Amino acid sequence: MLEASSHGIYTTPMFMMVHLLSAISMNYNQIHDFHLTPLQMKEIQSTLKRKITLRPYQGNLQVVAGVDVAYQGTQGVAVIVVMDYPSKEILETVCYEEKVATDYIPGLLAFRELPLILKAWEQLTISPDLVFFDGNGILHPRQMGIATHASFFIDRPTIGVAKSHFIGSYDSPAQRQGSYSPIIDQGETIGAVLRTQTAVKPVYVSIGNRVTLQQAIDFTMQLVGTESRVPEIIRQADIRTRQFWREKG
Repeated sequence: MLEASSHGIYTTPMFMMVHLLSAISMNYNQIHDFHLTPLQMKEIQSTLKRKITLRPYQGNLQVVAGVDVAYQGTQGVAVIVVMDYPSKEILETVCYEEKVATDYIPGLLAFRELPLILKAWEQLTISPDLVFFDGNGILHPRQMGIATHASFFIDRPTIGVAKSHFIGSYDSPAQRQGSYSPIIDQGETIGAVLRTQTAVKPVYVSIGNRVTLQQAIDFTMQLVGTESRVPEIIRQADIRTRQFWREKG
């Protein structure tokens, strides 16, 4: 059950327990504001693209987070679920709802979703080592999907896992679990189409920032359960966005 608090923020009862264990809250870097024209948004994407770091993640991965955003009319809600990496135990869930200020523009989704995500991020009391996004990373016309764009604000390694194909060409991977094929755009590998369950539709994995594509594939597979083709951390965030709108009516 999601419990309401002030400023459109919703938490789970687990949040209250975690808060007793950790008094921190998550800050983020204010890379840019969001009152921008589409041209300014594209210029920002081009600038940030030059700062993407495709290096291996070498930390001690213990805590991961999953982010999902869903809409109902002009309202949007961002959900962040924090999970223990080895056990997949959910440690914390936060939600933030408000009216969405920016219309959906293809290729510029991050400018619509990030204000919600960052408000939810501020409520976290457990710091994740790596963050998964229900969406794309560099698998994007300007290599600046939500997972990549958000990484500059939250200063964390990020991975994008999308349920549908956006751009690039690929060969269909084999039907067995764990099979994958590269996604190519203009001669560059920008992601992988990954079969997380045998004979089930694949997902589209891409680097957000500060990980390699092979790590993104491996981490995704390690977090896939038996109930879904998406990693459990994203599945749980998706469940909670739908639960939020059901309970709100």
